[in-house]
Amino acid sequence: MTARRSLLALLDKAGKSLGMRNRVPALWQVNCRHISSPPLTEVGKGNSLGSWDQPRIALLAEIRNEPGALHDLLKPFQDFNINLNRIESRPSNKGEDTFEMALDFNGDIQHLHVQNFIEELKRRASNMLVLDQREVPWFPVHVSELDGIANRTLELGSDLASDHPGAHDSAYRTRRMMLADLANSHRFGREIPHIEYTPEELATWAVIWNKLQPLAHRYACKEYLEILEDMRDECAFRHDNIPQQADISRYLHRKTGWSMRPVSGLLSSRDFLNGLAFRVFFSTQYIRHESMPLYTPEPDICHELLGHAPMFADPAFAQFSQEIGLASLGASDDDVQRLATCYWFSVEFGLCQQQGEIKAYGAGLLSSFGELEYACSKHRPGGGRDDFPQIKDWDPYRASSQTYPITDYQPVYFCADSLDDAKIKMRDFCEFGLKRPFHARYHSLTQSIWVDRNVSRCPSSHVANHDNGHER
Repeated sequence: MTARRSLLALLDKAGKSLGMRNRVPALWQVNCRHISSPPLTEVGKGNSLGSWDQPRIALLAEIRNEPGALHDLLKPFQDFNINLNRIESRPSNKGEDTFEMALDFNGDIQHLHVQNFIEELKRRASNMLVLDQREVPWFPVHVSELDGIANRTLELGSDLASDHPGAHDSAYRTRRMMLADLANSHRFGREIPHIEYTPEELATWAVIWNKLQPLAHRYACKEYLEILEDMRDECAFRHDNIPQQADISRYLHRKTGWSMRPVSGLLSSRDFLNGLAFRVFFSTQYIRHESMPLYTPEPDICHELLGHAPMFADPAFAQFSQEIGLASLGASDDDVQRLATCYWFSVEFGLCQQQGEIKAYGAGLLSSFGELEYACSKHRPGGGRDDFPQIKDWDPYRASSQTYPITDYQPVYFCADSLDDAKIKMRDFCEFGLKRPFHARYHSLTQSIWVDRNVSRCPSSHVANHDNGHER
């Protein structure tokens, strides 16, 4: 009620002093989305979805472009104690004297109280239409629903391709199957199981650690290096120890509210990005084959822990990643593809400027000794190559359509002025560069998603994107 009354007071003041023609329509949308607060419903155990369960109604109303018109239209929300979730305005095609107002609010059309409320709105509007629910691709609305997508792996979990280094090693395949079963049996609310890594796995980890650390101190961004040093003490990050995912998850949650969740293999772009909306990073627990410690055909624990995990403890990077995740909820296949491409050129292969030098913050670089040097070194040969990559200014609008290889060094990288710069530009792209069916917010107390429009999750529209460059 407090937020709703504050909203009405603001609009009352504006509506009495100015006509609608004196306002930029988009401004109403942005202001109202940030001023109004959705109701917080307590989420209990199991699959309770909190405020998502509350029925929604969407209306399109026409009002005159004159002082006080908007205040007059919105006053019934206070009189009938109805929560307004979203309001947008746009000039009507009937001329500049009329505006169309899109309104979303909590309410059941079958209730007499709501019917009387709608009748009152009709009396105040020039014309009004009750809109049908909009169907969007399925997306999770509570963190527990990630259990339903975590096991939808596409490939390379326990099933190894014939050219995989461990394909013909029966002991390695058995080990991968055991770790896959542990990941597939994990559920929301349970402790991440402790993994006893073998001497061979620890030896592989040590080779990678010792190869990467000197290069990381030369080419990694300062945020990564500071957090990695902290994780040495907090999470036992050492050359002779593979950190436990549970310890890292607790550490990240203390720092930025993020957590890690075991997964047995690659997920579709949509499923993987949806997890980011909940500040959850799907992470593998297996390690590459000991015969080729400096090569892996798929993300493994070395990539996840040495590349991704430290950066999720940085607030700017954590917010940046969640922006991508929230924008992916209910998005079209085309927009998921564009978001996944932005993820590729930032979270995986992103660069930033620090003290006049190019530093890496992307996990694909931080966990690859050859490409880290290739992307950041001013000298040649670098990373075993004599050529230089093309480095462009970070621009998600351009990055989202940039092509790239998945089995070779990147010929093109994008470099941000800072991690904050990367976050701000990504937020702008998510806000204005996509055809979003709704705007979503994450509530950390209930671990649930609130959306500002009357939409229906359609399982038949939930399709996996089999695009190897983006799958995890």
